[in-house]
Amino acid sequence: MSAVKLNVVDIMNDSTPLYPSNDAFQPLLELKDVCKSYGEGKAKASILKNINLSVREGEFIAIVGFSGSGKTTLISTIAGLIQADSGEVLKQGQPITAPGPDRGVVFQNYSLMPWLTVFENVALAVDEIFKAWPKDKRHAHTEKYVRMVNLGAAMHKRPAELSGGMRQRVNVARALAANPDILLLDEPLSALDALTRGNLQDEILSIWSQEKKTVILITNDVDEAIYMADRVIPLNPGPDATFGPAFNINIARPRDRTALNHNAEFQHLRSEITRYLMDIGIAKTQQSTGRSIVLPSVRPNTRNDWEIEKSALHVVKTEVPSPRYLEFSNLSKIYPTSDGNSTVKVVDGFDLKMKKGEFISIIGHSGCGKSTVLSMTAGLNSISEGVIILDNREVDSAGPDRGVVFQAPSLFPWLTAFENVTLGVDKVYPHASKSERDDIVEYYLTRVGLGDALRKKAGDMSNGMKQRVGIARAFALSPKLLLLDEPFGMLDSLTRWELQEVLMEVWERTHVTAIIVTHDVDEAILLADRVVMMTNGPHAKIGTIQDINLPRPRSRKALLAHPDYYHYRESILSFLSECDHTH
Repeated sequence: MSAVKLNVVDIMNDSTPLYPSNDAFQPLLELKDVCKSYGEGKAKASILKNINLSVREGEFIAIVGFSGSGKTTLISTIAGLIQADSGEVLKQGQPITAPGPDRGVVFQNYSLMPWLTVFENVALAVDEIFKAWPKDKRHAHTEKYVRMVNLGAAMHKRPAELSGGMRQRVNVARALAANPDILLLDEPLSALDALTRGNLQDEILSIWSQEKKTVILITNDVDEAIYMADRVIPLNPGPDATFGPAFNINIARPRDRTALNHNAEFQHLRSEITRYLMDIGIAKTQQSTGRSIVLPSVRPNTRNDWEIEKSALHVVKTEVPSPRYLEFSNLSKIYPTSDGNSTVKVVDGFDLKMKKGEFISIIGHSGCGKSTVLSMTAGLNSISEGVIILDNREVDSAGPDRGVVFQAPSLFPWLTAFENVTLGVDKVYPHASKSERDDIVEYYLTRVGLGDALRKKAGDMSNGMKQRVGIARAFALSPKLLLLDEPFGMLDSLTRWELQEVLMEVWERTHVTAIIVTHDVDEAILLADRVVMMTNGPHAKIGTIQDINLPRPRSRKALLAHPDYYHYRESILSFLSECDHTH
């Protein structure tokens, strides 16, 4: 246990500054008892309470926290964009009262002028801050930072011609070109795909080491925080958000992602930070309606035997799973090219057999056809070649026997959570009484943690709450097959963890046959019995399949402690790394 004590700077009270004791320590940035609220009177909401932080010059700090915990408020306060209600925000001992070029800020959303080129967007900041410089010096300075973020070839393109990752590079270049002392990064990579995110992490680290900047990164990704930072500090959920313990990252630089997977210190830190965040998250979100709902013994009309056998909804334990309950045979998808003169085979010969009650993860890089396979299985996309057989019937159209959860749930915003789920339940349980249908709806909404929000309108919900409704609706239909298309991709990683636990808990009760498409290696291992890895497109197919022989029921905390977990992780990461090199 000594390793824990060495790596965690425990915060015993709110007045403790977050830095190691050192008499010679002269902080570049200090926050002392910072508090911030919004609103007045009864509507007043306390966001930050007694925030204390000291940052050395050249230090890289990562602050992790849940959505709504006040991370952006914290960054905006340091940037001088908003003022604290009380306490002090000091840079080199002087109070920060307004924005300044000494603090460069990169937000999650791209704030670029769409009519200007990459060069011109960066030049806006350079021309404003370095007015006294001659034109050629400003031009050279602008070009230096455009090239530093690897946008030299796109220098004269406009934002509409750039990918999301390239637009975020422009923001980073513009912030750096102002030559700030402190670089403030407010979840700048969260909207990017995993590959682009990893590339930008490396670019930011390269710039940080060259420019010797002080960096404060706001992130919800624990792996990103450990990989990039000197210290990782959790921001506990609000209201009255406070800092948790600071974790010192004692891993030598430069850090290699592949090597980290074998690093005992990385594994230990990852486990400790994850455990801390999950514990505070669970404490915050535990809900109870005070009423125990029991599922009625009625089958949906999508079951082959629904009229004959109206037994319980869960899988009968005496059933012998068929090894071919769901079968993909030589499945392919062909699209015409943009010019209409030829075709491209996106998915080429996808072959797989699944048992009833099995949970499969499909993983691969963007463009490998994962979602195409899922949409064909759902009957939402036509099959070009091959066949899909589900429970001895060919899939040729959409149907309620397949529940689908997309990345963005398609809810009616003017209806409540209860009403959104009821729409589907009424269709597949027309033979049940209204009270039985109501019990089915309430049971699953309660299971996903919405027992206190049954009557809340979807339009008033957060993305995480909407996705809970989508999951509840899919399970409430008691489908033969549950299809999940990156259902947590739009959520912060901490909310994603929570919903993964919800999904696993509800799945354990139903053992519905399920497929999830994901780009998240940990999610793939956590949920699945087998992980199906797809090669890059076009002509994507199954590259290899990894059996996941981990005990169920599973939890993320138990998974991180299992001796085989990092072996599985290494197997999948190695496959994805090999695919990277074939791009």
